[in-house]
Amino acid sequence: MPKRPVLTCTLIALCCLVFLISPASGFLPVHGTGASLHRAQAEWFQQWGVLPRTLWDRAALRPLLTPLTALFLHADWLHLLGNVLFLYVFGGPVEMRMGPVRFALCYLTVGYIAMLCYAAAHHHSGQTLVGASGAVSGMLGAFLYLYPKARVTSLFPFLLFLPLRFPAWLVLVFWLTLQWIATRQDGDGPGVAYLAHVVGFTLGFLYAWLRFRTATVGTPAPATQGESPP
Repeated sequence: MPKRPVLTCTLIALCCLVFLISPASGFLPVHGTGASLHRAQAEWFQQWGVLPRTLWDRAALRPLLTPLTALFLHADWLHLLGNVLFLYVFGGPVEMRMGPVRFALCYLTVGYIAMLCYAAAHHHSGQTLVGASGAVSGMLGAFLYLYPKARVTSLFPFLLFLPLRFPAWLVLVFWLTLQWIATRQDGDGPGVAYLAHVVGFTLGFLYAWLRFRTATVGTPAPATQGESPP
């Protein structure tokens, strides 16, 4: 097994690089400013993001690749930082347990299917879907199965953002419950794709269970810290 989560760090680097060179960051002057920048951003997301109403067009195969490309796109800095933080915190230990090949397979497959499920549930939507949230949620699900006895340090708004340590299973099940409740408010417009989170988490847990159900699980992971779920 690897001594460091090299693939996790590589995925984080790719997400950051893609964001920095994209119009979404507003970092490169070549994309313009004001209205020109907004147009460039819209075109970027429509070209590489998931557009549900075109995904099921049988006459075009290219849209079926967008659930993969969309995993490396992010709408803004906060969207990017939230995903890469939790990818590192939870994805690192999962990669160390799975190994880079199985980790990559889990990450990409779970992320792709989570995107597809959201697009199927909102098949008339003209709003593009981007972000690694579905895949990252899959890493949370896998972490829950592989490290059920680990403890995580979390900050909760309703607890005045005090850093408190809880069992990982309690934090992650609580987060999943919130995502499931929020799916009732999932709309076709801009917002958070809660359904992709729920699907990703479930698939990640099932992948880890199927792969490691005959192995001994529950070895505590190193102390894990985070601010809030992705």
